[in-house]
Amino acid sequence: MTAELEHVTVVFAGQSESWAKWIDHQVRAAGRPTTLVRWNPLRRPPADESLIDLLSPPGRLLLVIDDWYERMGQVRFDAWAHVLRRVLPPYRERIAAVSITARPLPEAVIALAPVELRGLRPEVARSRVLEVAGIPAPGTLIDLRRGPRFPDDPPEVWLAPRRNRRFIGRTELLGKVYSAFSTAGRDGAAVALLGPGGFGKSQLALEYVHRFAGEYDIVWWINAAQRVTARQQFADLAPELDLRDAGDLSATIKAVRQELGRTQRPWLLVLDGARDPDQVRDLVPDGRGHVLVTTHRSEWGAHADTIAVPAFERRESVAFVRRRASRLTEDQAGRLAEAVEDMPLLLDQMAAWLDLNPTASVDEYIRDIQVGKPDRFGVMASGEYPESFEVAWAKLINTLREGAEPAWQLLNLLVCFSHDMVPVRLLQTARHADLPHELAELVAEPSSWNTALRKLSEITSMRIEYEQSPRLDTQTVGTLRMHRLFHRYVRSVQAPADAERHSAAARKVLVSADPRDSSSAGNWARYAELIPHLEPSGALTSADDDVRELVLNCIEYLRMRGEYQDGWWLSRQVVRHWREAFGDNDRRVLVAVHQLANMLRRLGRYSEAEDVGREILQRLDGAEEARHIEMIRAKDGLGGTLMALGRYTEARTLFEEAAASAAAQLGGENVPRTLSIRSNLAVALGLQGHYTESLTLHRKIFEARVDLLDGKNAATLNSALRTAWMLRLLGQYREALAIQGHNSRVHSQVLDRSHGQTILAEHNLALCSRRVGDLQFAHIMMRGVREKLIRRRGPLHPDTLMVSCDFAMLLRQLDQIPQARELAELTAGQYANQLGDTHPYAIGARDNVATVMRDMGEIRGALELSQRTTREMEERVGREHPWAIGCAKNEVAALDAVGETDAAAARGRDAADRAARTLGDGHILTISLRAGLALDLAELGQRAEADELHREAVERLTMLLGPDHLHTRHILQRERPYWDFEPQPI
Repeated sequence: MTAELEHVTVVFAGQSESWAKWIDHQVRAAGRPTTLVRWNPLRRPPADESLIDLLSPPGRLLLVIDDWYERMGQVRFDAWAHVLRRVLPPYRERIAAVSITARPLPEAVIALAPVELRGLRPEVARSRVLEVAGIPAPGTLIDLRRGPRFPDDPPEVWLAPRRNRRFIGRTELLGKVYSAFSTAGRDGAAVALLGPGGFGKSQLALEYVHRFAGEYDIVWWINAAQRVTARQQFADLAPELDLRDAGDLSATIKAVRQELGRTQRPWLLVLDGARDPDQVRDLVPDGRGHVLVTTHRSEWGAHADTIAVPAFERRESVAFVRRRASRLTEDQAGRLAEAVEDMPLLLDQMAAWLDLNPTASVDEYIRDIQVGKPDRFGVMASGEYPESFEVAWAKLINTLREGAEPAWQLLNLLVCFSHDMVPVRLLQTARHADLPHELAELVAEPSSWNTALRKLSEITSMRIEYEQSPRLDTQTVGTLRMHRLFHRYVRSVQAPADAERHSAAARKVLVSADPRDSSSAGNWARYAELIPHLEPSGALTSADDDVRELVLNCIEYLRMRGEYQDGWWLSRQVVRHWREAFGDNDRRVLVAVHQLANMLRRLGRYSEAEDVGREILQRLDGAEEARHIEMIRAKDGLGGTLMALGRYTEARTLFEEAAASAAAQLGGENVPRTLSIRSNLAVALGLQGHYTESLTLHRKIFEARVDLLDGKNAATLNSALRTAWMLRLLGQYREALAIQGHNSRVHSQVLDRSHGQTILAEHNLALCSRRVGDLQFAHIMMRGVREKLIRRRGPLHPDTLMVSCDFAMLLRQLDQIPQARELAELTAGQYANQLGDTHPYAIGARDNVATVMRDMGEIRGALELSQRTTREMEERVGREHPWAIGCAKNEVAALDAVGETDAAAARGRDAADRAARTLGDGHILTISLRAGLALDLAELGQRAEADELHREAVERLTMLLGPDHLHTRHILQRERPYWDFEPQPI
């Protein structure tokens, strides 16, 4: 072999890059130098020089042949064929080719004698590549797992629709997408394909997915038009990444995002049909991967590089139509494209019509599209679209009605479901009695069913995907997608009687598919599948009892999964429709209103939740036949809202009434519903400052739940968490840490580390660790918890604010004073904005700011703020409340800092006496107040009392916390004690 043949130049068109890279790697692995050349014959004139230029490097030229020749048009293809015939003979020994297309090769390409690579095992394909490149087979085996993946092998994780074999054109757009991702390097990138409906954005994304699948190890396609569907489909990626479903949907989504953010495997995520970016922004991971979005919303420009997707270029329209309906001339295809403004969706549908009607006159069809009226074909114009569009669709519908009656009847039913993912499987398994007679017979015969679906797909350009039938002996249609424009058009022209009859059938199908247990994780995927179809089927306005129960079950699923925004929207729609139809006191209306209040409370919209809760209670009070469970539910719900609003006494009263009624009406104190209400009562007691009573009740509930539900039930774990929380507030730090350490581990095992309750358990573990003096562990743990909450809930969520408030004071204890000041002020302001200036949490957060100000030497400002917060806290929760006493403790320190020792001593003595009455002599708040009083008395010359108070404080602290604890050492060193406010979880 000559030296010139040592080098191999691999030439490829853009769509075959993954193959070209694999071939290039095999040649280099065999010891030969290579050059990889992207060469686009559409951008070059068909001249001999264009091809000869490729032969300027020494060695062999290896052409990768795909099906680009079909995109050239006949004239350009013939010109290149002549060039090839002229250039090939003198260079025949230097030019070789491999074929990666499954389509028949034209004569001009056959002359290259390309070697077929598709459908082979990797080792056979490699052998053929080396042979055609003139490289002797190596004597040793090569590990094919190294280097690029063999392009015929699917990615390790793969979910995407089938490739559209009719796809054509869009060469430059595909190049732009590939270039946008390639130039991002290792940083990852997001690209949004932006354009009106019907312009082929989804098909462009699908072609990119299949064309460049070899570039990725993970490819996941999400139907993003419906938020509920999109979030569930994203969470479905968890098991493919060896992650557990966390129970809480947001937590599972977060776990998937984190895994994609840290994995080294290249990945591609497609969000097809995305609308408002805010609805799916939590599905866009960070990391090295690529996110491809299809959308008609320009707001995506703030989140991704946008590539405008226009209508076809005319040459693309002509090529596409002639490929779909070969009997059209170029002139006819051009006139058809002009009539519908080169819109890909309509071109596909019209070409399909012409192909299925081979005797119809093409020229008459085009004339109808250009100047006809929809009503000529038995369809009334909707007025929503250009007339030419409506004529095309009217002819299509008329063809179905006259020539494919089963398919027409099926279309009438399918448009009563969501266009984004028609529930084909549900229809196949539906009870025959739930379907119109003609469709029941169709569904009963698999071959007729599949034929009707294929006919619809051919005529209307619906996308269908096949899957193995339950009997494993046939392939059946598994999923079907309809374009939203066509879906909307068919609904607009349906006869009212047809629309009602088929909508009723759709609702029956959904009811039959309801598992009727939204609390079971095994049913969650089914509910996520059902929810998008509620509105288009008319379920939200239905008077049928079974349909209304389905809707309520879907709302409860959203609550269970932590999908409060979607739950709020759905419950609000239901309340609005049902109240008008059934009145305020209808049982299902009351349940829906209760869920609406739940969702508002979970979203932090407490004032709105209170309005809804009070309205429910007032209506039930005035109703003659209100059921006990409805009144219990209403009081429990309103009590939760009032707790969040800081009205703890009112909340406690409601919980006591609800608990008493539940015990009397539902079977005793220890049934699940009553235990849940009693748990809320225990929380309210703690918020009132009755820590010992709260602890006692939490312990009783915990023991009852262990007996009733077992120790690993989520409710039991919550009781253990609350028990540890109250022990910590009572100063029993070591016992609290022991319980919380175990509780946090079990939470992670049972509910996953990203579940909301697990995060709360981790937060309490951090607080317990801080109180026993393990500040570094507390810092790591609490910082992680706060970061999780910010990513998952946002910086303004109540849980995030609670942790931020605590984290600021931990930073202060770690001497990170400027950072503590910034976070404390930010949190105090956010609490005030969200809950009002007089809410106890806003007051307590401001008191924390005063403490940090004192550390920074702003002693006068600190005193003024501390005195204000003490006064406000006493007015809001009472002078005997631990929070009011804690604020007074900080006021004492502020008074001492400005030299007002007499006032400090008087204020300190009063606060210590109140603490002893409320919490006892042995509580750490009482002990530290007396230690501070000793400092002030000593400065005032009252040494005897000061020494006695100091000695007693040291003894009590040593007994409570041990001699080496930070608090004990600080008191021994006569340092000024302080208190920091901790918001409590509601």
